[in-house]
Amino acid sequence: MGPQDALAVVAAGRALESAGIAGEALGEGAGIFLAVGAIPFERDDIDRLLDASMEEGRLSMRRFFEKGIYAVHPNLTFRCLSNMPVFHVSTSFDVQGPYFVTYPGLGQWYVALEEACSALREGALEKALLISAAYQRNFLVRHHGGRLDPPVQPGDLRDAGACLLLETEARARRRGALVRGRLVEFGVRYRPHHPLEEYREPAEEYRGCPVPRGDYGPAALSVALARAPAGKIHHSFRARDGTEGSSQWEVL
Repeated sequence: MGPQDALAVVAAGRALESAGIAGEALGEGAGIFLAVGAIPFERDDIDRLLDASMEEGRLSMRRFFEKGIYAVHPNLTFRCLSNMPVFHVSTSFDVQGPYFVTYPGLGQWYVALEEACSALREGALEKALLISAAYQRNFLVRHHGGRLDPPVQPGDLRDAGACLLLETEARARRRGALVRGRLVEFGVRYRPHHPLEEYREPAEEYRGCPVPRGDYGPAALSVALARAPAGKIHHSFRARDGTEGSSQWEVL
């Protein structure tokens, strides 16, 4: 299990414990909706792979297939798959319903939220685990973060995992659960993006939630909601690609 997988499993376990259903087999009535961080390759793994794939100072695909892929641990491929956190959460808590995986970015987290809410409204699921997991203090994320404009400083990267257990209020009350909060409304908008448009600085705003947060994408919102005091929270964002969204939550 890689660090990103562990973040997801621990977050899911704590959410289920908070909901009073720790230890229960969730079965086909529960699904997983995951916003996951970048694939966590480390520098040593990349270096071994590259060194074994070089021929006369150039990358050789022949050597890559003959030597390169055998220079790293064979299970590394599985650890770095984007759906591996879903596998570990599902096997740990017997989640047998459908799953949805998307990538870092608040717009993508809102898509996962939208998919989870649709499944609950339609009666396809009884419970939805909305998970964010990001292992960002690794070579690959630092490398790509440094190429952005403006670049992301390594000291600003955070590792985080958070999970919200979503279900309809009626179903929660029937099982005698303590309803800890409500999703009042949310929406996400996709504005056509053109690469030559004037640069739009990403923006994010919280109202009613004093929880400090770092620069680790959708996990920040999940952590804030999980730790928030009672009251109304309003969140809005504008991403680099023009995606915009907002949500309103009531924490009880």
